[in-house]
Amino acid sequence: MPSDDFRPVYHPAGHDAELRSVVQELRAGRWLAMRNLLEATPSWSAWTRRTQVLAAVAAGTDTVRAWRAEEPHSAAATAMHARVAVERAARAHREDHPQTRVWWHEAWEACRVYAEQAPDDPVPWVGLLALAPLDREQRMPEHRLPPPGPMLFPGPWALLEQVAKRDPDNREAHQRMLQFVYARSPHGALPEAVNYARWAVSSAPLGSPAHVLPLYVRAERYRRERGQDRALDLHWVTDEALRDGRAALHDWFDFADPADSSLLDLSHLAHALWGAHEFAEAARVFRTLDPYYAPVPWTYRIRDDHGDTAQGAVELYLRARSRSLEASGAP
Repeated sequence: MPSDDFRPVYHPAGHDAELRSVVQELRAGRWLAMRNLLEATPSWSAWTRRTQVLAAVAAGTDTVRAWRAEEPHSAAATAMHARVAVERAARAHREDHPQTRVWWHEAWEACRVYAEQAPDDPVPWVGLLALAPLDREQRMPEHRLPPPGPMLFPGPWALLEQVAKRDPDNREAHQRMLQFVYARSPHGALPEAVNYARWAVSSAPLGSPAHVLPLYVRAERYRRERGQDRALDLHWVTDEALRDGRAALHDWFDFADPADSSLLDLSHLAHALWGAHEFAEAARVFRTLDPYYAPVPWTYRIRDDHGDTAQGAVELYLRARSRSLEASGAP
């Protein structure tokens, strides 16, 4: 029986122990550990993931500005300046802040400047992709280019191509494209998102986090329908849902390094397998997640009349984890 004392922990760095330590330093307003970590980061995949996490933490502080003042020629500091500018513009957009357009322009310029300074880095192009949803009416020509295949949509395909030239399997770029789809067509986006996920998976190598994309789209559909109808639980046990979960398990998870994996990807996979009653396989993912946890997509199953959505998501996660570990015979 799984221990009743277990409680999951959320941390944006997940299993990346070095990044967790740097996040703690950053929250205290210190940038030296961030610089050292980024200078030692071994791959574009880790670089993209780490700069994204650090930007989310740094966006509410002046720490990156202080770093750039001390080391104005640091490429890593310039990268983080662009990252933070994008994060702030995106937050302003979500909050409908009156300064959104100003911050959007500043972030766009910061990405362009950094792209010229670091031509091999995918991050400035990922940043430009992250800004694309702010162009709600697709007024910018680069956001309405013809798609590379049938059943796809006009969009920022050249930006995605620039990322792919530098990091062909960039996880965040695919996630940003899904965000663009949802912003582009809020009420009719799900078919376009399904088509994009299928397109991305069709060329993704084994071990690619792109294999998890169909699970994100499936969870988004569930969220939009609010999960209020219990019949919607059948959504997770259809043959197609089961294929999506098993494909993500065998084509991504079986090759994944937990330290380099997104908690969100792991969480979506655990949720999908548990929802499909593939408890033994779900247990493998829950054990990999331990001791960490991501609230999404568990929050999508919590009813609006629940007093505490966050606590409800944790309770549901614990029940799903316990059921899966019991079925697998795990201690």
